[in-house]
Amino acid sequence: MKNRYSGTDFDDFLEEEGILEDVSSQAQKRLLALQMADIMTESHLTKTEVAAKMNTSRSQLDRLLDPENSAVTLESLFRWARSVGKQLQIEFA
Repeated sequence: MKNRYSGTDFDDFLEEEGILEDVSSQAQKRLLALQMADIMTESHLTKTEVAAKMNTSRSQLDRLLDPENSAVTLESLFRWARSVGKQLQIEFA
């Protein structure tokens, strides 16, 4: 039996399965969460310190840093960036 996906792009497979948007969104959020964790580590900032700078709770910050939670707001990301001394840049590719 011939593989019908042989020679095609993985994105084509995901699109055909109807999950490309979900998978892409989850991957982007995971990447963002990893970058945020790296910045906090490099800056020697704890979650408690960042939450205090953001005027929020540690549990709210945990939700923002959760790679599985893709329901984050731009406002939260801007506040997080400001609290760690960074600027948030958003661009379309």
